[in-house]
Amino acid sequence: MTSLDAVSSSVCHFVPRPAALDAPQIVRFKLEPDGATLKAKGRPAWALANLIRAGSRGCTPISHPGPRWAAYIFKLRKLGLSIEKITEQHEGAYPGHHARYVLRSAVTVIGADR
Repeated sequence: MTSLDAVSSSVCHFVPRPAALDAPQIVRFKLEPDGATLKAKGRPAWALANLIRAGSRGCTPISHPGPRWAAYIFKLRKLGLSIEKITEQHEGAYPGHHARYVLRSAVTVIGADR
């Protein structure tokens, strides 16, 4: 059982729930409702696993540090995934803004490999 088991999102379905989704190199999934089978590799696979786990909370480069979130999202969108970008302001020593990415596509995870 993985931490993905705790996700209570109506958007994502998990069959089976491989432990490899904790740090995947490849994620195989179906894009619902048409059922197109797709594959994300490398860091985009890691980003997809994080987006699935985060559900409607989404991911930010602050909450889920990764060097190139925008590039991962670009590649996932090219696969046909709908991912919303929400621009948020932040304060602190270096005030500015950052993106929050939320997976809006319904996906069914088929499997994952490390």
